[in-house]
Amino acid sequence: MILELLIPVGVVCAINTVLAIILVLADARLGFGPCKLTINDDKDLTVPGGQPLLSTLKSNSVFIPSACGGRGSCGLCKVKVLEGGGSILATETPFITVEEQKDNVRLSCQVKIRRDLRIQIESSFFNVKQYATEVTEIRDLTHDIKLVAFKMLDPLEISFKPGQYVQLEIPAYALTREPIYRAYSVASDPSVTGRLELIIRHVPNGIATTYVHKHLKVGERIMLNGPYGDFYLRQTDAEMICIAGGSGMAPIRSILLDMARHNNQRRCRYYFGARARRDLFLVDELRGIEKQLPNFKFTPTLSGAETGDNWDGDTGLVTEIADREIADASRAEAYLCGNPRMIDACVALLKSKGMPESNIFYDKFA
Repeated sequence: MILELLIPVGVVCAINTVLAIILVLADARLGFGPCKLTINDDKDLTVPGGQPLLSTLKSNSVFIPSACGGRGSCGLCKVKVLEGGGSILATETPFITVEEQKDNVRLSCQVKIRRDLRIQIESSFFNVKQYATEVTEIRDLTHDIKLVAFKMLDPLEISFKPGQYVQLEIPAYALTREPIYRAYSVASDPSVTGRLELIIRHVPNGIATTYVHKHLKVGERIMLNGPYGDFYLRQTDAEMICIAGGSGMAPIRSILLDMARHNNQRRCRYYFGARARRDLFLVDELRGIEKQLPNFKFTPTLSGAETGDNWDGDTGLVTEIADREIADASRAEAYLCGNPRMIDACVALLKSKGMPESNIFYDKFA
């Protein structure tokens, strides 16, 4: 009796599977000839139909940020699709607000070019370039964080604002059948234009971080593109409050190296949170910046100091230390970098101290 019931169910499942395969093949191969892609009403491209907008733009040297590499999970690759994009997909709605939907904002990785398309993108994206680089240094900072340095080969120099990020191309290997891009904040001094440094934390089973930590070699040629992002040092005289944890050190380090290079005398406090002493890094470098910039103070704190750490510094969550030391933040600016939960807690804390939300700049690391 059970077998008689299972046979029809199996037949239906098999038919649905075959139909799904046919639809995928039809979507990929049938009915899509060359299409016209109009960008900002002043640039027309003739492009193959049936391809995602994000990858089509990339193949025409127009780079849109996409931390997840076009897999629809980061929500960064937003553009305005004015004509020809069809209806918004369910895969896009978690990342696009109602107001953005009214303004024709879409995720470019989810929009396929099926007909002539008219889009609008930020003009700054036309300044983004692709760079050929060579890995010149891979250095362990902690048990799960590495500093990776790249020599710029073509072009020979890169210009970026301290705090911005680039996208690193990870080649095909065991965990990915095709190259993918991942976003990483630049950790180096922006005045050193021929070299770029990234600070990359290993995420278990992460496609990009596993490649960097387990496979990447000195001397390897790597492509990257950028720079991107509106998280960068503002040119004001306001007091700065910087808070970071883990690999969130990267953009803050770039900001501080830039300040040291230019002998920037703005008052700046940097709170860095780690779990145990083995998770702290670049402490000596930051103490050196303290000596160079008398208005800069670095405060590392451990939330779970281990036996044998011999730690006599601050302990507790980084937000607890900042809460204790900051009385009035109404005239200050904040630069925050770390995981989303930490960022949200910091924003709430700073607003409670009187800081206007417009003065809070952050980069959430997923």
